[in-house]
Amino acid sequence: MKQLQFITHRNEMYDYLEGAELALKGGCKWIQLRMKDADKKELLENAVQLRKMCREYDAVLIIDDHADIALQADADGVHLGKNDMDPVDARKLLGQEKIIGGTANTFDDIEILVSKGVDYIGLGPFRFTQTKKNLSSLLGIGGYEDIFDACREKGIHIPIVGIGGIEYDDIPALLSVGLSGIAMSSAILNQENPQREVERIMRLM
Repeated sequence: MKQLQFITHRNEMYDYLEGAELALKGGCKWIQLRMKDADKKELLENAVQLRKMCREYDAVLIIDDHADIALQADADGVHLGKNDMDPVDARKLLGQEKIIGGTANTFDDIEILVSKGVDYIGLGPFRFTQTKKNLSSLLGIGGYEDIFDACREKGIHIPIVGIGGIEYDDIPALLSVGLSGIAMSSAILNQENPQREVERIMRLM
């Protein structure tokens, strides 16, 4: 089965942990804690609480950007953006057992991340999204197809997850390209019933 990754977000209805709990109740097994504007104390407090929650649901917890917080909270791993810690240094800090993901926008990005030993890649953005600042070039379906063609030519078979403005109706076409999973945030949390939306997505995947 393909994987749904829920990336934490907050809106007028839910804070980070409330949104994550709804995703877990809906059946999501992979949560990425992203709190871009939080200080490290607040991030660690939320990470520790969410780690307990994820254990209850037998789900993976990944911390966005901060390998040190992932270590302190005993999370399952870290997801690194282009301007974050080098994956090689993150591996030295976290060890071989933890998951390390990296953000890519181009095939060149993927080659670099693979050479640095990441476990999976978040490839995007698919379309415009307000949850991410300093957005890279939008890929669309054609961009994903071109990058997967290049990966096949070079014999690269790392798990790749689509991210960036993805909505329910986009999922079948994106998965058909070859993605291992889909990362979603606002498209779930902004629904009238986020838990039911996750259940609906899980049935589709």
